[in-house]
Amino acid sequence: MQTRTEKVMLIDDNDIDLKINSKVIALSKLFDDIIICRSGAEGLSYIKKHINHPNLLPQFILLDIQMPEMDGFEFLELYKNLPLSFLNSCKLAILSSTLDFGDIKKAEANPYVVRLLKKPLYPNELEEVLKATFNSAH
Repeated sequence: MQTRTEKVMLIDDNDIDLKINSKVIALSKLFDDIIICRSGAEGLSYIKKHINHPNLLPQFILLDIQMPEMDGFEFLELYKNLPLSFLNSCKLAILSSTLDFGDIKKAEANPYVVRLLKKPLYPNELEEVLKATFNSAH
């Protein structure tokens, strides 16, 4: 019996996208809890603050690419320096509306990115990514 709650972190600067995607996640019932961060810096700060409390950390992150101050790629540069124990237990997907071929290729080439998802998020697509990611990890 699993006692820890499954958490997803949603990192996006767009309030409408956050609202829509958190609703989709809630309706999908794939996670017990949604951690909403309005910037990459906020996401990193949350992870660092709770790094010694695994029950507060996300198992999955949905990251937007195009954000002011710190974009998704800058987030990934800092993300890779987090403790290995966290990196091994948390998976990350890009959730973006980008049509920029360079961004898409760069996201797909990043070793920490399991999939590039297009906005808006669809529950069946999210479920498929989670199954593929976590079943292959065990």
